Amino acid sequence: MKLALVHEWLTNLAGSERVALALHELWPAAPLYTALYAPAALPAAYGPDQLDVRTSWLQQIPGATKRWRHLLPLLPAAFESFDLSAYEVVLSSSHACAKGVVTPAETCHICYCYTPIRYVWEQPHAYLAEVGPLARLVLAPTLRRLRTWDFAAAQRVDRFIAISAAVQQRIAKHYRRDSTVIYPPVDTAQFAAGERQEFYLVVSRLVGYKRVDLAVAACTQLGRRLLVVGSGPEEARLRTAAGPTVEFCGALDDAAVRRLYGQARALLFCGVEDFGLTPVEAQASGCPVIAFRRGGATETVVDQQTGLFFDEPTPASLATAIQRCETREGSVEACQTNARRFDRAVFDQQIRDFVAAARDEHPARLRQEAR
Repeated sequence: MKLALVHEWLTNLAGSERVALALHELWPAAPLYTALYAPAALPAAYGPDQLDVRTSWLQQIPGATKRWRHLLPLLPAAFESFDLSAYEVVLSSSHACAKGVVTPAETCHICYCYTPIRYVWEQPHAYLAEVGPLARLVLAPTLRRLRTWDFAAAQRVDRFIAISAAVQQRIAKHYRRDSTVIYPPVDTAQFAAGERQEFYLVVSRLVGYKRVDLAVAACTQLGRRLLVVGSGPEEARLRTAAGPTVEFCGALDDAAVRRLYGQARALLFCGVEDFGLTPVEAQASGCPVIAFRRGGATETVVDQQTGLFFDEPTPASLATAIQRCETREGSVEACQTNARRFDRAVFDQQIRDFVAAARDEHPARLRQEAR
């Protein structure tokens, strides 16, 4: 089939960028349309020699790839500017505006949706609280306009795929659309169990909503060794609050992270995520997960078998779960078996089958075959 991929932006490496590359590997001849592209900030696999990347007019704005957050009001127009009339299928990978591309009636548009825009639908008040009063006066009406546009854009999508049941519920609530759940891929064969050591692990960007502060506070109170892998704007504040048993490792390469997964007593996962790759990666390494009982973690961690949940977003609740974890022996085999539900091979088969069926069942194709 003649297929095009659309992704939000390629300016940093996060979970959605890894999924976009996985989609491209399934359809290597497909061009990848994106608002902004910064190959120097990405691994070689995302380079121009590997991908046929086609950027929007935003790419021409000096410094745009580093200040993309300030370009939010322009993103709808950028994605609507792409001419996708030559394609039989358009597969958008979207957590913001990529789903807003305009396609002709003959084209089947499938959206692999990470979430409806979080700062528009789920957290607008928290988002506005982070800026000053003057910026709030400008941003509040901008978010209202974006919410209206986003709902309309969602109605142009032919089929939605949600990355988890939690996101499926949001798509139904905010967009009034049905969706099918296909979990993001994890290359589980890359992970292996090692010799367990007595430390806990956090692998995360250090931003507020990840709630790394809970892990730092709980391990400081208990005197447990904690390794924090990642960087971000919260790092200075977290370091100030941390006790001597907490170590900040900064950003590590994939091999080093895999090694730590294989050695950790447990991964601490304290935020509310749409899916969350790190709990699956940890379990693929035989490492149990102690997670907040909300969001995607409830779909990837099996309580009392591959990890434990804590129910309140407080250091005390997490500390209790850590102490419970220390009274039981986790099963490496149970963790790895559970992780294989999210293996890359499962994703590849499910997404291929879904795209083929959506194309074959597209009304324009059925009308063409009827003639």
